[in-house]
Amino acid sequence: MKTLMKLTAGVALATTVAAPAMAETWDMPMAYAATNFHSEVGANFAKCVTDGSGGDLEVVTHPSGSLFPGNEIKRAVQTGQAAIGERLLSAHENENPLYGVDSIPFLVSSFDEHEKLWEIAGPAVAEVLAEDNLHYLYSVPWPPQGLYFRDPVNSVADMNGVKFRSYSTATARLAELTSMIPVQIEAAEISQAFATGVADSMISSGATGYDRKVWEHLNHFYIVDAWLPRNAVFVNMDAWNGLDDATKTVMNECAAAAKAEGLQRSKDYTDFTLNGLREGGMTVEAASDTLVGELQAIGATMTEEWLAVAGDAGKAIVDAYKAGN
Repeated sequence: MKTLMKLTAGVALATTVAAPAMAETWDMPMAYAATNFHSEVGANFAKCVTDGSGGDLEVVTHPSGSLFPGNEIKRAVQTGQAAIGERLLSAHENENPLYGVDSIPFLVSSFDEHEKLWEIAGPAVAEVLAEDNLHYLYSVPWPPQGLYFRDPVNSVADMNGVKFRSYSTATARLAELTSMIPVQIEAAEISQAFATGVADSMISSGATGYDRKVWEHLNHFYIVDAWLPRNAVFVNMDAWNGLDDATKTVMNECAAAAKAEGLQRSKDYTDFTLNGLREGGMTVEAASDTLVGELQAIGATMTEEWLAVAGDAGKAIVDAYKAGN
């Protein structure tokens, strides 16, 4: 059987990345539930690569943080503990501000706007990933982010002291600026956190709430369309460089198909999951004008703060996006 992996001599990688003489298996850690559309798209991508390589490279997905917790996936792939993985990029904004370009509040609020932003920002983010020993394959946006609460909220004043699930620099800062209490919680831990009172609110899409059945614990979802974060799939750079050209072509073609499928499924999933929240018993409604105005003011503050730390690279992305819109 044709060898797919030709790793550079002397490169030390974990067993999951090292190339045997025959067929190769790559384990792909993912943070979200198997039924989440990101995980389903990832599973289709994995099958595409496995089939397209004639079984010479088998990619096996591990959803729900079952192989590595969400906050460990990027590091695991960087260091070769896994050859490939998927991760919410903005969760690593503390490592490089450009990872948070998709979470600048109210810069974009629709799929079309977000895709225009990503056309500009994507290549810069790919360069940052490469500096972290990661080869970027594809990414898929979440639906627009809204606010979940246990109790009704009509203004920022109502948020004071509420325990708020955070997962990134942006969400933690949002909590601070609204006088909420940020609590770091990974996706796989959401249901337990709400059930035990560790958190009483979060900002996320309808998809996350639907998948985790948060209506069992929370009562209100407010549509604010704050931002559309992305999950990215990336490969350990040494493992990528060890692939032959034919296999790289298969992976790139499968990645392009996954990106297109993921975008469409995210769009379709938006209304479906919001209706699912309603059917579960939650009140789903647009945020009050007062709350929206206050959040937009906070968003302006967060944007200025992001630009200050993102430097020229961040400013160039935002300026280019605004110039085209």
